[in-house]
Amino acid sequence: MNREYHKWYTHRLDRDMELLTFGHAGARMLIFPTRGGRFFEYENMGMVEQLRDQIEAGKLQLFCLDSVDAESFYCWWAHPEGRIQRHLKYEQYILEEVFPFMDTMNPGAPQISHGCSLGAYHASNIAFRHPELFDKLIAFSGRFDLTANIEYFADLFDGYYNDDIYFNTPSHFLPGLTCEERLRSLQKMEITLVIGEDDPFKENNEDLSALLKEKGIENELFIWGERAHRAFYWRQMAPHYIQAPAKTKTEAS
Repeated sequence: MNREYHKWYTHRLDRDMELLTFGHAGARMLIFPTRGGRFFEYENMGMVEQLRDQIEAGKLQLFCLDSVDAESFYCWWAHPEGRIQRHLKYEQYILEEVFPFMDTMNPGAPQISHGCSLGAYHASNIAFRHPELFDKLIAFSGRFDLTANIEYFADLFDGYYNDDIYFNTPSHFLPGLTCEERLRSLQKMEITLVIGEDDPFKENNEDLSALLKEKGIENELFIWGERAHRAFYWRQMAPHYIQAPAKTKTEAS
């Protein structure tokens, strides 16, 4: 299996950012780590090994991102407006630097957005905000409303709210989405949500799935037994739900 380490300085974040790639061809899967996780987390959790056959067969190519969660959503000393602004700079880094990098390695390939836990939020948020860029979304144990207080998961903005938070909260901005072009892109995207029966975000996943269907956006929601919010379960989910898109958006048109 081809494995590569990459690092470069980004002026958008004023720091070095690192990432790992696995594979040589196939659908490009952008992978966001869990809360505060690093670019090597997906490999360390054993997720890459679960996808080895697809990677070596040239069906999938993985791009494992680093995170700035400790500088954005979980930077408690910063004002909430500063937290969301840091997140937006992270999105700029991905769109304006990581995407061109992926194009140099594997141009024209279909694209998947994927993550677990808070990584599933990141994967979903960027896919819902920029649906024209993705053919598929795969979210394991996702949380789609960072303003909600659920169990010991607090509102990450301490009650503060503005337009940037609204437009980065899928549970909030999707109900008001009326842009026909974006809706058409979302309707062509394959969407897979997976959550545990006892997971605190189960209702959030069910509500999101229903909301998408109301918008004519097909999606699949799978409920696993117990509280499947950990790597032990994500490793089992991976072979079931992570595959290249059945067809690209161009083929779906």
